[in-house]
Amino acid sequence: MQVQGAGQRPTTELDARYSSALGTRPGAADVTATEWGEARQRLESAEIFWVSTVRSDGRPHVTPVIAVWHAGAVYFSTGLREQKARNLAHDGRCALTTGNNSLTEGLDLVIEGEAERVTGPAALEEVIAAYEAKYGSHITSPEGTFHGIGDAFRRGDVAVFAVAPATAYGFGRDDGVYSHTRWTF
Repeated sequence: MQVQGAGQRPTTELDARYSSALGTRPGAADVTATEWGEARQRLESAEIFWVSTVRSDGRPHVTPVIAVWHAGAVYFSTGLREQKARNLAHDGRCALTTGNNSLTEGLDLVIEGEAERVTGPAALEEVIAAYEAKYGSHITSPEGTFHGIGDAFRRGDVAVFAVAPATAYGFGRDDGVYSHTRWTF
């Protein structure tokens, strides 16, 4: 499966405008950019993402989704008549965000790119396998929250999208020391 731009090695830079590297807080001089490998691991383990799309009138639309990082892209799905599917039909540009809600620790991530619809049977099978490996019984068990999602992918009942990052951002917090990393692909 090949998504345009997927799998590229990014350039990494610490954005000092928003990092406390130049600040006067204790430990601020020790701020460094987050390595892409760490960010990628967080993308792989994140259970919930927020996808941001743009409505045809320019208003934003933000909603939570389950998603997988696979082969250099984030994959998510949506019902064919849902707002995000309609938004992506007229403008594929979007952002996916994940992280945690702590003021003093963690790493929040934003992936910006263009959503590409995934339709090929082989590619869909790869995405289904990635979903099943990540979410396990939520998808594979009849009692699971998203049971049957693989069959819905196969039938085309839902749209599956891949977003290869064009730019990604990491907002790190470690006991009052803040970092802002930009990855450009």
